[in-house]
Amino acid sequence: MKPVDFQLHRPGTLSETLALLQDLAQDVKVLAGGQSLLPLLNFRLARPVHVVDIGRLTGLTGIRRTARELSVGAMVRHAEAERSASVAAHAPLLAAAVPQIAHPPVRNRGTVGGSLAHADPAAELPSVAVALDAEFVAASTDGERTVPAAEFFRTHLTTALRPDELLTEIRFPRAAPCTGAAFLEVGRRRGDFALVGAALQVTLDGPRIADARVCFSGVGQIPHRCREAEEILTGADVGSARVREAADAARDTISPSDDLHATGAYRRDVAGTLLVRAVAEAARRARPHAD
Repeated sequence: MKPVDFQLHRPGTLSETLALLQDLAQDVKVLAGGQSLLPLLNFRLARPVHVVDIGRLTGLTGIRRTARELSVGAMVRHAEAERSASVAAHAPLLAAAVPQIAHPPVRNRGTVGGSLAHADPAAELPSVAVALDAEFVAASTDGERTVPAAEFFRTHLTTALRPDELLTEIRFPRAAPCTGAAFLEVGRRRGDFALVGAALQVTLDGPRIADARVCFSGVGQIPHRCREAEEILTGADVGSARVREAADAARDTISPSDDLHATGAYRRDVAGTLLVRAVAEAARRARPHAD
């Protein structure tokens, strides 16, 4: 199938883009890398009157490090984040998740901001953002506002962004020394959306876990931050029985539904198994890093 007719706009500046979004209101979709939107258009699951292509904007790219954060421009391609030494050193969970996204051609075109704004609960990056307490910078003609990740994802394919707002930047807290991360998922085929994904980051103090971040994808309408598992893991030895207690707590706190691809019971069981494996992998990767 092909999209319904729409009017394409290609603004050259951020201010021009924001003015368009304000004027066009509800009948507009923003085109970034196109890896999420174009399939929706082709299958006519999205029928916008206007499409605003932001591919010409130059101010939304780049990865910047500050004393406390790693700032990722909304138009940073997945492949750039995958290759970034700053991402690897200071946002290891993001670095672990990006290679899991689809296939290299998709990562070469898809953008970090586009994936997050699309808000598919089975995608990798939303669970990373929620696990790390990332912040989203949204711009409009009224100025900028910052939305915490815990409030950004509302339901399936729906975020806190207003129709006149554009996601411009995502801010990830810089990881402490001795922090490691793992992103594990189970899918029917490599590159498919996962049936279940587990985003996990730990900071170690010797053999003990000083801080744990756990979030699951594919188990609900939005990413599921599992604070019960985090509480059990914090203070535990990496190889202790408390890791399996955390896995059991995760299984108890999620309630995925059945669909054509898997039952809810299967997803619950897999989520706990992935958590155990992710703790071991993240702990192996934890090491001091230079500023």
